[in-house]
Amino acid sequence: MKKWAFLAGVCLTGLCAMGAGAQDAGSDEESRRFTAERVFDIEYATSPQISPDGSKIVYVRHSMDQLTDRDRGDLWIIDVASGEQRPLVTGGASAGGPSWSPDGSKLLYSTASADGKPELRLHYLDTGQSFSLAQLEYGAGGAKWSPDGSKIAFSMFVKGEKPSFATPPSQRAGAQWSEPVRVFDDLTFRFDGQGYLEEGTTHTFVLSADGGSPRQVTKGDADLGGPVWLDNDTLLVTGNTAEDADLDPIESEIYAVELSDLSMRALTSRDGPDFGPVVSPDGRTIAFRGHDDNLKAYEQANLYLMDADGSNVREIAADFDREIGALQWAPDGRSLYSAIENAGNMDLFQITTGGDTSVAVSGLGGTSIGRPYAGADFSVSKTRNPVIAYTAGTADAPAEVAIAGRGVNARTLTSLNADVLPYLDMARVEEVKVSSSADGREIEAWVALPPDFTADGSFPMILEIHGGPFSMYGPFFASEIQRYAAEGYVTVWANPRGSTGYGEEFAQLIDKAYPSTDHDDLMTVVDEMVARNYVDPERLFITGGSGGGVLTAWAVGKTDRFAAAATIKPVINWFTMALAGDIAPFVWRHWIREDPWENPQAYFDLSPISLVGNVTTPTLVMVGEEDWRTPTWEAEQFYTALKLQGVDTALIRIPGSPHYIAGRPSRLIAKTDNIMGWFAKYDPAKQDGEGEE
Repeated sequence: MKKWAFLAGVCLTGLCAMGAGAQDAGSDEESRRFTAERVFDIEYATSPQISPDGSKIVYVRHSMDQLTDRDRGDLWIIDVASGEQRPLVTGGASAGGPSWSPDGSKLLYSTASADGKPELRLHYLDTGQSFSLAQLEYGAGGAKWSPDGSKIAFSMFVKGEKPSFATPPSQRAGAQWSEPVRVFDDLTFRFDGQGYLEEGTTHTFVLSADGGSPRQVTKGDADLGGPVWLDNDTLLVTGNTAEDADLDPIESEIYAVELSDLSMRALTSRDGPDFGPVVSPDGRTIAFRGHDDNLKAYEQANLYLMDADGSNVREIAADFDREIGALQWAPDGRSLYSAIENAGNMDLFQITTGGDTSVAVSGLGGTSIGRPYAGADFSVSKTRNPVIAYTAGTADAPAEVAIAGRGVNARTLTSLNADVLPYLDMARVEEVKVSSSADGREIEAWVALPPDFTADGSFPMILEIHGGPFSMYGPFFASEIQRYAAEGYVTVWANPRGSTGYGEEFAQLIDKAYPSTDHDDLMTVVDEMVARNYVDPERLFITGGSGGGVLTAWAVGKTDRFAAAATIKPVINWFTMALAGDIAPFVWRHWIREDPWENPQAYFDLSPISLVGNVTTPTLVMVGEEDWRTPTWEAEQFYTALKLQGVDTALIRIPGSPHYIAGRPSRLIAKTDNIMGWFAKYDPAKQDGEGEE
């Protein structure tokens, strides 16, 4: 199931002077700052996969390649008993998606061949040799071993026939005609990170573990992927086979596919998404996630069990008011594990089949590098006393590999940034809780304090707002936050109403009311920073990306308290978003729940463009040129309106960038440094001649 959320290396001329209090180049203080180039020094771990016997962990070790300006992954292996680690698959193309064979003797992973084609490879642990199972036209998704280890199932795009209404005449030899027209007849014809979509669907394939030609086992016009083995002869896949699937973007069912005859039957049938099946160790029970579709912008995924034939569906842990994440069964089949957002933290919960919940491990996180989003990976051994491998995250460092479990020495096994971060002056992070001015609800926030901070009321402040808006920030390492602190900014981030991790009711407070009192929550946090004398009330700045960009644009239409603002990849006009964004069907059906041509006022009232006449705050606008989640014309509408109003503004378009601007290190640097450059331009202390280089 897709989670529908809002979810450049060249600086803008004149805006790249560092923020507050930059030191002389070459000084000791300079060498200890988290400078822009430090982004390339950061390493972090993802996908820690523990072997079935619990003795080894393979994980993806990420580093930033300065030559290619890419985040690349290599596979490393750790001996659990000794903690010794060594490279396993390195030096070639970036590798990911490691998966142990059931007997623990082999490792499946994805990479690319020398000619750049997607590739599935198998690595033998005893010999260290590897070979290509298959070179594929498109990338393989979610590869899974069969229980007996003889087969591998995966999802892959299958190209279809393009719609056409005319046959162009033949070209003469050597003719240089225009590119042919492109015809689309699907509701969703482009998607962020993919651009204009090829005609086709995603289907499930099965491949021998000895290599060979993949066999396509699902057919038709619907996407049917995410394969999971029910047994050696049956696969579970997820999709929506309804004729009007495009109009119901969150709907999905779980289907069983018999490999003997490729027959397919639905195991679920309700109106609402059912997804993420996992099969119990004895093969008798399927756990899955889902919810009834009540046509709200956010609805929490709940946990269900059903018998292997689809009967006896029952919800468990129904009173547990947190969204259930990806699942893994305990080896005894009596409980499941899930990494869950929990009031600013990422905790690994153990949920019994009877519905009891408890925290098995705390302190997960660290897989989001740019901003302090919650994100974590984990896996569980097949041993009687299971060993848990997970990514551990803190405010001081990104994800490391850690272990926990009964009978094991719980500890962090890696220290990927020990050569860098201990030698830098890092920001100190404090938790802050306030009572919202809107209704007294408790709002959780965090503040990063510069290394030289004193509570004397002189420091500039940046309010950094998360996207989503249904997502969660926490006390996690973030390069952008550290950059701001290194340049002297007190930076605060919060989880206003609408954030996840605090229960479904809290998230749904902004249903058909976004932005609204979430703005008040954020302003209360700013008030607290001023009241604590942490910041100068004349040196307040505001920024945020995606959903945070929406709230930034909304805020400058509601208040003039900020010296400057930077709205990053925002939605400015819900009318155009509902008709031209890549998630347009979701915005129309679940977010606003009105036809824009019948009730345009419903869209206008929630759009920052409705408040643009109030804006006096100098506001920078930034967007990726290949962003189809919040397309460029959203940012450009605000930029043009500000220009027409005579408000100081500038537009930054990031070439080649989709919605996730920080996907390449240089783009993350360009984003943060241009924001700070813009703020420095309008900092009253700078204008008064203070703090100049």
